[in-house]
Amino acid sequence: MVVEKIINNNIISSFDEKGNEIVVMGRGLGFKVKPGQTIDQDKVEKIFRMDNDQEAKLLEAVLADIPIENIQLCNEIISYAKTVIKSKLSKNIYITLTDHINYAITRYQEGVHFTNALKWEIKKFYHEEFEAGKKAVELIRERIGIDMTEDEAASIALHFVNAELGMEISNTIDVTKLIQNVLKIITYHFQLVINEDTINYERFITHLKFFSQRVVTNNNNSGVDEELYQMVKNQYPAAYACTEKIKAYVEQEYHIELPKEEMVYLTIHIKRIVS
Repeated sequence: MVVEKIINNNIISSFDEKGNEIVVMGRGLGFKVKPGQTIDQDKVEKIFRMDNDQEAKLLEAVLADIPIENIQLCNEIISYAKTVIKSKLSKNIYITLTDHINYAITRYQEGVHFTNALKWEIKKFYHEEFEAGKKAVELIRERIGIDMTEDEAASIALHFVNAELGMEISNTIDVTKLIQNVLKIITYHFQLVINEDTINYERFITHLKFFSQRVVTNNNNSGVDEELYQMVKNQYPAAYACTEKIKAYVEQEYHIELPKEEMVYLTIHIKRIVS
């Protein structure tokens, strides 16, 4: 690899063997070097391979003014998150989370603390992501000496959810609120407390993440077999009646009609968690 552009003393851009732009990090990697020179492989700590050149340039812009210690910390946090979060994370997490954590560190150093209004929901619905958020707060305390709260762990967790679903943070917040409201509808409909310590509940929450994503982005599935739809509707009338309430809520709040495929899977999951 050769140096294409020097971002700062520790970050340079280059191209891989396929001609894709990459961002290369290493302490002193860009110090006293010029474009066209061969990269010192012994100094390379991390190679960022984004999905396209536009994302690579955005990453360069984000990393340009961030201390290398904070970038290294974020890499460690993301590496840990990949071990506890089952879903694949978008490469954009290197952009969004690094920028967020660097800003959070600056805020805490200035004595500015935020509360997270969705902390309870995030802890409840996104166990793996919140675990990664808590680990991030722990690593920040160990590496930098800043003691962040669970509110910050929840905010970091939302970035991981966003990287799973491929959405903006604002949409991820909407998804979280929709999950909460769907569960409220089920609770009120059946007049029961849902047992959250079951595999069926975990599966349902996973389903709700992607269901809510489709609702928020108006990208719903369609094309379910009519015979299957009628069978589920007739076999699970109580669960289907609850699904109809969810359908009415979605139509009122999001102005979209739930297709029969969504109705089928919601009904099946509801039947499982209330049985």
